[in-house]
Amino acid sequence: FLIEKGFKGFSTAQKLDKLGMRGSDTCELVFEDCEVPEENVLGEVGRGVNVLMSGLDYERAVLAAGPVGIMQACMDVVMPYVHERKQFGQPIGTFQLMQGKLADMYVTMNAVRAYVYAVAKACDRGATTREDAAGAILFAAEKATWMALEAIQTLGGNGYINDYPTGRLLRDAKLYEIGAGTSEIRRMLIGRELFDKTA
Repeated sequence: FLIEKGFKGFSTAQKLDKLGMRGSDTCELVFEDCEVPEENVLGEVGRGVNVLMSGLDYERAVLAAGPVGIMQACMDVVMPYVHERKQFGQPIGTFQLMQGKLADMYVTMNAVRAYVYAVAKACDRGATTREDAAGAILFAAEKATWMALEAIQTLGGNGYINDYPTGRLLRDAKLYEIGAGTSEIRRMLIGRELFDKTA
């Protein structure tokens, strides 16, 4: 069903104080003797969970783009920094260990992007699979969290202070491992789908 803001019996509780995604308010929705007009019912009465589940694969595919953006934001912070920050009289980006870190971040970001785009294209064709929809958000979410940690590490002490956005990127990335099904649920779903398809 769809509830409109002014419906009698519908209200919102206080805003939650979240770790990340602070630009997007989140609160509890309260339904107390709320009546839904017939024209606001989606699907059949009593089968709302089917409506919800019917869009979950697409939700996961769409949400997987968020971590890709976070990963790009990490690169956007790190790349200028490795040119500007000097140690021993030279930019830290000239050191081999730092170059290896940059390479790992870049390759991982592009692997995630390619997988997410492939799943999105499959969605456009109506050909996505449950395991790939879950796989795209699983891979993207976990790698975005990893990449935010790598960005913090690259900036060293500066990565740990709020003068740089790396802490926010980490907090925002972590939500993607929880929302639309946790990483554990995604792994279970992928494993079950693969097992059932090969039975």
